[in-house]
Amino acid sequence: MATAASPHSLMLKTPSTAAAAGARTAFPVTTRLPATAPKPISIKCAAATTKVQDPRPPAPAAAQERIFNFAAGPAVLPEKVLLKAQSELYVWRESGMSVMEMSHRGKDFTSIIQKAESDLRALLEIPPEYAVLFLQGGATTQFAAVPLNLCHPDDSVDYIVTGSWGDKAFKEAQKYCKAKVVWSGKAEKYTKIPSFEDVQQDPDAKFLHICANETIHGVEFKDYPVPKNKGGILVADMSSNFCSKPVDVSKFGVIYAGAQKNVGPSGVTIVIIRKDLIGNAQGITPVMLDYKIQAENASLYNTPPCYGIYMCGLVFEDLLEQGGLKEVEKKNKKKAELLYRAFDESKGFYRCPVEPSVRSLMNVPFTLEKSELEAEFIKEAAKEKMVQLKGHRSVGGMRASIYNAMPLAGVEKLVAFMRDFQARHA
Repeated sequence: MATAASPHSLMLKTPSTAAAAGARTAFPVTTRLPATAPKPISIKCAAATTKVQDPRPPAPAAAQERIFNFAAGPAVLPEKVLLKAQSELYVWRESGMSVMEMSHRGKDFTSIIQKAESDLRALLEIPPEYAVLFLQGGATTQFAAVPLNLCHPDDSVDYIVTGSWGDKAFKEAQKYCKAKVVWSGKAEKYTKIPSFEDVQQDPDAKFLHICANETIHGVEFKDYPVPKNKGGILVADMSSNFCSKPVDVSKFGVIYAGAQKNVGPSGVTIVIIRKDLIGNAQGITPVMLDYKIQAENASLYNTPPCYGIYMCGLVFEDLLEQGGLKEVEKKNKKKAELLYRAFDESKGFYRCPVEPSVRSLMNVPFTLEKSELEAEFIKEAAKEKMVQLKGHRSVGGMRASIYNAMPLAGVEKLVAFMRDFQARHA
């Protein structure tokens, strides 16, 4: 077998051959790396001989069976995207350097972030009167950024709370304005979404806030409330169902989402905001949370998470190649229907607490009729290479997160295991 090229030798090749060499030496994402460390390579200079550790993992001898990761986040990414990202890890196209080391203000990264935004706009059909921001701090940071940018301390705002994340957003907003819960599903353990006619909104509120998909409780809005406030501003945390289906962006004042569920690695937060809402920030708004400053600087006011944005761009490109979000939604519905049908056909052995009409396509919580078997279920599933099925610590039970990149084969394998487990323990 030929010796793998070092990253230093890749840099000395022409861009096209370097990228190709990187692609040839890329290790498959479907495998685990061997425990042995790579051998050091020697660089001989006139003055001394220095041994440098090759940072790339060695190519594994044989592929292993794919592990299906049902984690709620960071979540699985498309293998096609991961392989492409690795092939360009050391040399990105004609730049002669890695995305991780290029200047965020240089023309190379500018082309990356502009392409990512363009593809996202195409995916979601984002109107031109909306700005797209690539930020940091996770969606949790937007719990504060939204009220700081959209209102003042004496302004009232409305929150519909359908789960833990909506509740956290409300509690954070209380620090910066007069936040009010106009509906909460807490008494019913966050298993439903209200009839919008029954929600008493404040017409003087600056905005109405929802969490479009509750990652922990598995409750998802299938349609969206019409805000009764004067500006018609609906704000949505879409972290765990962002780019999983088409969305009419024009219905919202602000959409924000952490990338680490469907569109990239952790570290990137995407904000889509109506431009007329930019510039109304409170005087105390920290510079990093000020939408106006970020928009004026094209998300480059400070060094952004460059490699994360680059990978988000690869995902957007992949989703477009799949046929767009209508096709992505079809695949997600097929996976979810298969799993929910298994619950319903189990005659109570498996139970999903969520009202059927608002069951999430992304995060599927469930329990066993015999709760004492749940630990055994998780343990046996892990042996079958299905991991991260334990429910969130706040609710227990199990949870299968089946984001965009989870293949149908993963859900089919889980359902087959569920039926076998039931047959052995019923």
